[in-house]
Amino acid sequence: MDESRPTHVDLTAAFEDSGVRDVLRELDETLIGLEPVKSRIRETAALLLVDQARRQLGLATETPTLHMSFTGNPGTGKTTVALKMADLLHRLGYVRKGHLVTVTRDDLVGQYIGHTAPKTKEVLKKAMGGVLFIDEAYYLYRPDNERDYGQEAIEILLQVMENNRDDLVVILAGYGDRMDRFFASNPGFRSRIAHHIEFPDYSDGELLHIAQTMLARQNYRLDDGARAAMEEYIAARRGQPHFANARSVRNALDRARLRQANRLFTEASGPIGADRLSLITEPDIRASRVFRGGLDVDRKTGQAMRQAAE
Repeated sequence: MDESRPTHVDLTAAFEDSGVRDVLRELDETLIGLEPVKSRIRETAALLLVDQARRQLGLATETPTLHMSFTGNPGTGKTTVALKMADLLHRLGYVRKGHLVTVTRDDLVGQYIGHTAPKTKEVLKKAMGGVLFIDEAYYLYRPDNERDYGQEAIEILLQVMENNRDDLVVILAGYGDRMDRFFASNPGFRSRIAHHIEFPDYSDGELLHIAQTMLARQNYRLDDGARAAMEEYIAARRGQPHFANARSVRNALDRARLRQANRLFTEASGPIGADRLSLITEPDIRASRVFRGGLDVDRKTGQAMRQAAE
């Protein structure tokens, strides 16, 4: 028996000393709603704290598999949660640096023979010691194109995920149904992913709260009419194509601020104060094409979501 090993551990003290409480509090403060996601993150933190305790008592010998899958629609906080997860894993000592590297297919897959391996390996080199977040991971696999080099990137990723799991955590993200098909076609990934977390859409009330929070961070606010109009906007926009939850709300607010700025220049006949500069009014919201039955979506978001639906 190793007499130098402790015989008991204090999980509460470990929780406080690790800084995990700070990460979980920041997650609560940063993200509105998403209670199922936050619950899974708390459960994962508890699992890792217990794993550390078992190590101290000589009960565990292998690093747990921490690779993850985040599924859900755009704008539901997947990237934000990945950033917090990287911080959590760093505080608990499961990754050395705790940084997040976010990539898509274009960052990993080359366009000609001999191009993919260097690109993929360079990304993995940057991500070592932290978390690699692969958004829309299913685009790596294109079986209908025999000249596609995504399979080469997949094989390199699988090897590194297995051999370097004590120095790198990979998070695959995307639409739930497409990720299911991706895993069915690539069982190597499914066998290496230990944690599957589903991100629900926000409710209308949560999206309104998100809108007001976004504005408050920039020292803007909605007047009563604008708040009511924003409620109607969210309900109408949700039923249209290319709806992206918080991302669509952010885009709508950017356009409302643009309208407000133009309105102020048109109306101003002299000095104006901070209150008028900070106030978004009902006309700034109702000028949206959504209220006339049109789409209120920026070109980049529309292109990305049309591509995802193909």
